[in-house]
Amino acid sequence: MSAPQSIQEITHYENFPVASWLCPPHLRQPIAAIYWFARTADDLADEGDASPQQRLDDLAAFRADLLIAAKGEAATSSISSRWPQLFQPLRAAITKFSLPINHLDDLLSAFEQDIRKTRDGQGYANDAELHDYCARSANPVGRLLLHLYGITDATALGYSDNICTALQLINFWQDISQDIPRGRFYLTDAACAQFNVTRADLNNLKQTKNTTNLIAAQAVNTLAMMKKGSKLVHLIPGRAGWELRFVVQGGLRILDKIKALDYAMLEKRPKLTKLDYLVIGWRALWM
Repeated sequence: MSAPQSIQEITHYENFPVASWLCPPHLRQPIAAIYWFARTADDLADEGDASPQQRLDDLAAFRADLLIAAKGEAATSSISSRWPQLFQPLRAAITKFSLPINHLDDLLSAFEQDIRKTRDGQGYANDAELHDYCARSANPVGRLLLHLYGITDATALGYSDNICTALQLINFWQDISQDIPRGRFYLTDAACAQFNVTRADLNNLKQTKNTTNLIAAQAVNTLAMMKKGSKLVHLIPGRAGWELRFVVQGGLRILDKIKALDYAMLEKRPKLTKLDYLVIGWRALWM
């Protein structure tokens, strides 16, 4: 797939806003470039019927183009013909805003890990392992956005990591019924043992009292993480702060819906509706 020419061409469904009208106009294009870098890499890792090895090979080629783009304008002619509409805008954003390449590379590392774990039927031993994955699959996006806004304060970065990890975890809890049949397990071994849930229970999508308590505990912990990170909205002025309010409230609304469904995520999947977006907007006004 190729990247769009402008932010208006973004059509993927997202729970949370991506470079909306609240974003300052001069940052919409670099944010779109970052979004399409992450979105395309995710599709290479996850979409279609390619073999795990082909997916890893595609991501290796994708990383090679990233390293070329990182060299700046002089490397334009060396970018692969597979993704020119993506890497040319990204190269421009890297050059103009000095984007930290390590954050973009971390995203690719996380996607590669997903492929290998799915291929090998592996999950995560404990929260430390799962959060390390989130530190590469989600946190870099927040840090890249803060970089664009010129925010480098350690406290702000920490709050950003809380929000991004929480959003990633919310996505996991929301998608349990879809991920498990695909061989993806984000409920950790330690948490499953704590609530006496077996891999067979999960594979059978068997919603029991134990699995309900397990998922509820994960949701409660994620809620606490999101609330801690939400302090960031008061440290970012102007449009960016309002954008972030909607992002945080979007995540909190999904947690509301998970709770309203009695945490039966092995059987159901919540999704935001038009009414939910009104609730998100109202709550964002009062943060």
